[in-house]
Amino acid sequence: MSLKGKLHCVGLTDTGRVREHNEDMIAVDSELGLVVLADGMGGYNAGEVASGITVKTVFNLVREALELQDLSVPDPGTGLSRAGIILRDAIQRANKIIYQTARSQANCEGMGTTVVAALFYDNRISIAHVGDSRLYRLRGAEIEQITLDHSLLQELVDRGFYSPEEAQRASNKNYVTRALGVENQVEVEMQEHPVHKGDYYLLCSDGLSDMIGDDDMAMTISTFGANLNSVSQHLIQLANDNGGKDNISVILTQVVESFPARHGIFDRILKWFS
Repeated sequence: MSLKGKLHCVGLTDTGRVREHNEDMIAVDSELGLVVLADGMGGYNAGEVASGITVKTVFNLVREALELQDLSVPDPGTGLSRAGIILRDAIQRANKIIYQTARSQANCEGMGTTVVAALFYDNRISIAHVGDSRLYRLRGAEIEQITLDHSLLQELVDRGFYSPEEAQRASNKNYVTRALGVENQVEVEMQEHPVHKGDYYLLCSDGLSDMIGDDDMAMTISTFGANLNSVSQHLIQLANDNGGKDNISVILTQVVESFPARHGIFDRILKWFS
């Protein structure tokens, strides 16, 4: 099912003010309803290799699966939609490729990456993430961080050692407790939520979320929301103005129209008897 005209997606990435090169990788396809952001880590250019493998693998596998599978059938074991399972399985496959590459190529040893990805289908969003790259939703005037970081700092907040406000000022923001490429298996955190017309979804690396607060994100989207390119540029500029200590990546998706799935005649017959 093509989502042409239903979503407006824009992605931008910037090296920032401190790092010598950009190890973030992003990709968007508004017709497919797929957006992926990966923040690589590792010496030399290895982080860029890991993030590149992730984005390419997820896009290729999801695109292929969407052509072959009926997404209207949920998985009885997990309760996830087929779209969510496709997204999760693609990220787990990317993890294996990164892990094997890191073990077989000396210049890639120790590489890894975070990932946050979203797949839109049937007026819903399936969200998958590993690490501290985030997804936010702006609905009306209210911004909400939908994902929770897989980080030492988030664990300390969960256990009451820090308040969320104190965590914003903490110096140990970047110790991730989960990433692709570290182990042969990785647990991908999955969520699914209804989508409303007019929603904005922001995916970002920690180069943005460490440099600006949620209120600044919401204000920027609300002010420039009619032009997603301007929103993305202003968000990156704010992060750079505040220090630009890391690579900065932003993907913005605006829900322009609803996109219910078209169910076949067999599905309609089943509903008559349910």
